[in-house]
Amino acid sequence: MATVSVRYIVADVDAAIAFYSRHLGFQVEFHPGPGFAMLSRGALRLLVSTPGGGGGAGQAMPDGRQPEPGGWNRIQLEVADLGCEVERLRTAGARFRNEIVVGNGGKQILLEDPAGNLVELFEPASQRPR
Repeated sequence: MATVSVRYIVADVDAAIAFYSRHLGFQVEFHPGPGFAMLSRGALRLLVSTPGGGGGAGQAMPDGRQPEPGGWNRIQLEVADLGCEVERLRTAGARFRNEIVVGNGGKQILLEDPAGNLVELFEPASQRPR
């Protein structure tokens, strides 16, 4: 499987590294300085950058807009037991944007990283509709 890269703008790269590695099983691949790190989990590569930090993804746009964390776009991580994961993460102090939502395809919840970026935790339904 090919590697897929996703970039998140974060307020604090060290806090992002701690969150993603401690709570979601990511490994640090590259951390050359305070404004950038590359993490991985399977075929997913997560690039985290701080805004305004000397070029790269944190650089301001030509119209002056600054990159910032948050929003509604997100990565989705599949889990075997969403209830257990939510309980484990809440015990560890994690923040959620909502409660577990049940739909036709399964259950999901939106977890916030330390900068407010979203991670959707998803437990597929045992029998997917055909």
